[in-house]
Amino acid sequence: MRWLDRIPFYLVILVAAWMAVAPISPEPHLVEKVRMLAQGTLTQPIDIFDLLFHTVPMVLLVLKAWRFMKTRVSKE
Repeated sequence: MRWLDRIPFYLVILVAAWMAVAPISPEPHLVEKVRMLAQGTLTQPIDIFDLLFHTVPMVLLVLKAWRFMKTRVSKE
């Protein structure tokens, strides 16, 4: 996953933050889709895709942070 290491942290943070709140009005898609998932109404393929689309940047941010901490600890 060296491709992830080459992406600057600020860019991953920016994209993850934006995708978490987009669109801002009336409510973020991520909030809507998680609510649908909790209620058991997340059944349409487009809704499942939308949940994944808005979640992937946050998953990449977590992976990047984990890899950063792992390499930092191993160097010490």
